[in-house]
Amino acid sequence: MALQQVPSPARRGPARVHRAWWVAAVAFVALVASAGFRATPGVLILPLQDEFGWSTATVSLAVSVNLMLFGLTAPFAAALMESFGMRRVVAAALCVVAAGSGLTVFMTASWQLVLCWGVLVGLGTGSMALVFAATVANRWFTRSRGLVTGILTAGSATGQLVFLPLVAWLAEGAGWRVAALVVAGAALAVVPLVLLLLADRPADVGLEPYGGADPSAPAPAPSGGAARAAVLALRRASHVPAFWLLVAGFAICGASTNGLIATHFVPAAHDHGMGTTTAAGLLALVGVFDVVGTIASGWLTDRVDSRVLLAWYYALRGLSLFALPFLFAAVPHATMLLFIVFYGLDWVATVPPTVALCRERFGADGGIVFGWVFASHQVGAALAASAAGLVRTTTGSYDLAWIGAGALCLVAAGLSLSVRARRTVAESPGATTAAMSD
Repeated sequence: MALQQVPSPARRGPARVHRAWWVAAVAFVALVASAGFRATPGVLILPLQDEFGWSTATVSLAVSVNLMLFGLTAPFAAALMESFGMRRVVAAALCVVAAGSGLTVFMTASWQLVLCWGVLVGLGTGSMALVFAATVANRWFTRSRGLVTGILTAGSATGQLVFLPLVAWLAEGAGWRVAALVVAGAALAVVPLVLLLLADRPADVGLEPYGGADPSAPAPAPSGGAARAAVLALRRASHVPAFWLLVAGFAICGASTNGLIATHFVPAAHDHGMGTTTAAGLLALVGVFDVVGTIASGWLTDRVDSRVLLAWYYALRGLSLFALPFLFAAVPHATMLLFIVFYGLDWVATVPPTVALCRERFGADGGIVFGWVFASHQVGAALAASAAGLVRTTTGSYDLAWIGAGALCLVAAGLSLSVRARRTVAESPGATTAAMSD
């Protein structure tokens, strides 16, 4: 009897990078592009005041509309991504951002600033934002979700890092119109990349998520309209106390970052004799350290109780804001680097644990619920942008704004610890209500 020949093992080629990482890379680039124009308000306040004579409060109104729509669009954008796919929604959003930033070069009245800078750019950036990061992480990854969320969230900070010094330099040299056109061009340049490389789901390209299939992953949302899906998810979540605690905490997060520091740090530094380009460079350093802090936060979120992380982040942020008036008054201004490093590490480190809590507490609704929580972030940012502008206009100083925001951050730390521990929830939207109720 002839011996049966055992086939030799097939040679394996070099290991390929999982498609999920390429999708994450494209998402990162798109988030960087969308962050570019949102990073410019603080730099352009002074040039707009010089050319048009608008007050800080007038320009801050446009910023507030931008921040408000940036947040309120998020839950509907999450539902649109479920219905039409990430690729279509993100490509369209980038085009809207480019249109809004490009059209500002033709404005002659403050209402046009609100329309272009506030409405169009707010809607466009809000259609991506952090719900896009959460959707990519939840769809394409079952392993390292927190880390990926942290990396994508850092895209916004990287947008500041890339664009802010450039925008400040262009605004001072070539004029703010050139700066706005550069941002518009950058947004358009990302559109072909999104259309070619961004896949909506692993199954669309015959793959499983990175880390293997997730048996608890929710099925795609049934058809019925993005608005209806977003509203139903809000209705279900509104019966859960944890939702309102997350909403309040994240509203304070937005007030103390996008609304206050991102919008008013540069003009506040100018009040204390610091040059615009220098102040913009310092704010860009916040983006550098935020990349480190947010990625580290994502890594920690996979290992540490998210509630504890949030409490620490908010408490430390509040203490740093209390110190800011004294740092502005200090001479030389090099002491401000201490605040920049500390605040940068904490800038959006709150996002990965907040996304994780939404996923844990709300199951299949987690992505859209995070959209609503993120909406509160931007509502807080919008209110803070206007309030700080009014404080500066009426008192001649930002000091009360810094101290008030610091106190609110301490409140947010307590709210985060009040969120009840994780609990297994039903994974189908229709069955989620009873399991979620506390």
